[in-house]
Amino acid sequence: MTLRPETPNRRIVYSYLVPVHVEVEDGIVADVVVIDETPIRDPTLIEGDGDLLAQAVTDANDGQACPSWRFGY
Repeated sequence: MTLRPETPNRRIVYSYLVPVHVEVEDGIVADVVVIDETPIRDPTLIEGDGDLLAQAVTDANDGQACPSWRFGY
């Protein structure tokens, strides 16, 4: 999503399912790895302008590194 400096920032929040690798040792979750090479499919809009969702998904799929991972709510 290319924005011009005079254009207000537009926040889009969406969710989609990704595969994870979970290791459980003796009944305790020891490790969770998000397999982040998975293409975004069937995103669900959480917040923002739905008209911008397709462009936001295209931008997220362009190979840029994710800034961080956060688990839980």
